[in-house]
Amino acid sequence: MSLIILLITTIMMILSLILSKKSFFDREKSSPFECGFDPKSSARMPFSLHFFLIAVIFLIFDVEIALLIPMILTLKISNIMNYFSILIFFLFILLLGLYHEWNQGAFNWTN
Repeated sequence: MSLIILLITTIMMILSLILSKKSFFDREKSSPFECGFDPKSSARMPFSLHFFLIAVIFLIFDVEIALLIPMILTLKISNIMNYFSILIFFLFILLLGLYHEWNQGAFNWTN
């Protein structure tokens, strides 16, 4: 009985390999998409440093927005003077970082 099951399974696997449509035309569809880079090409190709800086800046501001949302929710239960001093200090650091990145030219795509 085991031999018959093994034989049927093997025949089905061979038939599926023979009958399946394999083409090299779908190379792009079968490869993973990684930020616009071709995974089949050399991994040592240089990429734009500006793209990396914009991605890091986006992550920093995204995390800081996630930190600001709980501050809005705690407005009712906190001391109003403490709340506004912490909020203004936090926003000042955020804007100071933005100003620094702007002065360093991180937002300019061309030099």
